[in-house]
Amino acid sequence: MTESDTAVVGAGPYGLSVAAHLHGHRADFRVFGRPLDTWRTAMPRGMYLKSDGFASNLSAPEPGATLADYCLEHDLPYHPTDQPVPLETFVDYGLDFQRRYVPNLEESMVTSVARQGRGFRLTLDSGEELRAKQVVVAAGITHFASMPQQVDGLSPELVSHSSAHRDLERFAGQQVTVVGAGASAVNLAVWLARAGARTRLVTRTPSVHFSSPPSGGRRTVLARLQKPGSGLGPGWRSRASCDAPDLFRLVPARWRPEIVRRHLGPSSAWHLKEAFESSVEVFAGRSLQRVVATQDGVRLVLASAKGEPPITIESDHVICATGYRADVQRLGFLDPSLRSDLRTLAGTPELSRRFESSVSGLYFLGLSASVSFGPMMRFMFGDEFAARRITQDLVRCAA
Repeated sequence: MTESDTAVVGAGPYGLSVAAHLHGHRADFRVFGRPLDTWRTAMPRGMYLKSDGFASNLSAPEPGATLADYCLEHDLPYHPTDQPVPLETFVDYGLDFQRRYVPNLEESMVTSVARQGRGFRLTLDSGEELRAKQVVVAAGITHFASMPQQVDGLSPELVSHSSAHRDLERFAGQQVTVVGAGASAVNLAVWLARAGARTRLVTRTPSVHFSSPPSGGRRTVLARLQKPGSGLGPGWRSRASCDAPDLFRLVPARWRPEIVRRHLGPSSAWHLKEAFESSVEVFAGRSLQRVVATQDGVRLVLASAKGEPPITIESDHVICATGYRADVQRLGFLDPSLRSDLRTLAGTPELSRRFESSVSGLYFLGLSASVSFGPMMRFMFGDEFAARRITQDLVRCAA
């Protein structure tokens, strides 16, 4: 059995950023996972990132590693706020980042993490076992796909989560219903229509919200004071989430999960509005009351928040763009005894200011850290803060 000071599980923005910093410190570590797997397999081709260009960086301990640097080097269009980032550009940037800053990435999957003495024993899908003093869990959001209970038991051939779809061409000519109102739902609806599907969107909200288009000029002092910019968008709450994530830990624990859930409600990029309104039928102010399989597809009964009579629609397929909810019990590679020993809040591990859980030596990043550090951990923008903070502790503890 081989040994290492630190094992990083996951190779998304958080896992790669931590690994890049550990590599820069010449630390003894191993990192596992397929690079940007969620971005490469669970998002539709052709979509654009919701985050601005300046908020779509991976973090490295040296200059020259930003998306702006990559676009400049490869003569690609870029603007920190006014130019939407194509998914393909971001994926290419991320893979280039991995080759440059995390050359030792092992594209093996970790199938088991269990305690062994004062450290951990990890098993890979290759059958290899290794021992690590510390483990960083940077699991991707696809572990936490959330589906409405009304679709429980229905075949994935009829009902699926948005993360299951990369290529949408197979839906050409079909009637597809998307459930949700956020960026993922709107992106899917637009690209389904472009792929030749007849597309509907069902949302509980009274309307579908889009961000304002860029003005093309510098914001006034008053506008910046009223809604200061941040990596999560304009507004004082978003700015506080980005500038002082440690302050979120002072918020009473019973309030934090709901704050994280409600922060930045459903909203889509401004550049999708015209295509959406011209190609997607919308059932706003409606929620799923019942979903049943039929001989030809799916029947949805939609309730109204205003007390209006329910309506029924038929569909060939339903895609639930209903987001992600962190729950450590869904991380099947963690040994059951390890999961049971974790102190949790709303399904997420309670973390120290160093991202360490109640199990000594076991750290969590990304969505799993959102109830401890706030909404920024739901987004890529949090990877630099997390990578710098956790690397300091990992290097110190391994010394």
